[in-house]
Amino acid sequence: MPLTKQGRRANWFINAFFIIVCALITVPFLLVIAVSISSENSLVQYGYRFIPHEVSFEAFRIVFKEPNIMLRGYGVTILITVIGTVVALFLTALTAYPISRRDFRYQRPLTFYVFFTLLFNGGLIPFYILMTQYFHLKNTLGALIIPLLLSPYNILIMKGFLDKISMEIIESAKVDGSSETRIFLQMILPLSTPALATLGLFISFAYWNDWFTALLFIDNDKYVPLQLLLVRILSQIEFLANSPLAEAADKLQFANFPTLSVRMAMAILAGGPMLVIFPFFQKYFVRGITVGSLKG
Repeated sequence: MPLTKQGRRANWFINAFFIIVCALITVPFLLVIAVSISSENSLVQYGYRFIPHEVSFEAFRIVFKEPNIMLRGYGVTILITVIGTVVALFLTALTAYPISRRDFRYQRPLTFYVFFTLLFNGGLIPFYILMTQYFHLKNTLGALIIPLLLSPYNILIMKGFLDKISMEIIESAKVDGSSETRIFLQMILPLSTPALATLGLFISFAYWNDWFTALLFIDNDKYVPLQLLLVRILSQIEFLANSPLAEAADKLQFANFPTLSVRMAMAILAGGPMLVIFPFFQKYFVRGITVGSLKG
């Protein structure tokens, strides 16, 4: 059926709106790339420009001055992101499934318990004592994985999705002799692919961008993830560039560090891999958010 004049006008408005939104998202990222390959002197003199006045890869050279350290940081981050995401998805589904079952006696009190922990937590000091004194996880990969395994928000999102699965499917499986474990593994998980893909994206972002947990529990350089490594590099560069001993530092080639472009180079290194991964989850993302919406 052909669109009316009013319908074509509405489509044009919607398309124009999303083009503007996409431009507002894309343009800052292009500026970050341009600044990262600009020389420090040109940034000081001419400011941020989309077309670099003087192209320089000094920022990336400084960041990759010790490639082994950077590669190790990438390795730690990729490892905790992959392991943490897989385990977190399984535990999230395992927790959300019982409280989504209407025939479960303790559905309401357990749902309230999960929601309550979304509003309140024990605080930073008890958390640190628990992880270091009781679990003895300081300077281990477990300290980077365990704290983010379960999120009340993710559990409630997953519960909202599982609530929409018909009980008749589960009852039919029971009549055929399937156990609860088999129903969960062979029926519920495959049906939950959109929600799992969406939550997997959220969880992987959380693991990839987390640096505060490493700051608390990691002193051994062998377990330093990428984000904390970049924070340390930036802190050292800013200290050297703004030190009162800048004159003496100049002889050691520290005073003229490209601090502005290094920040943008680190932003690209930290976020670039996720920009590549995101399109593969895009088809699940909108559907997962829609069908996994919260309900009482």
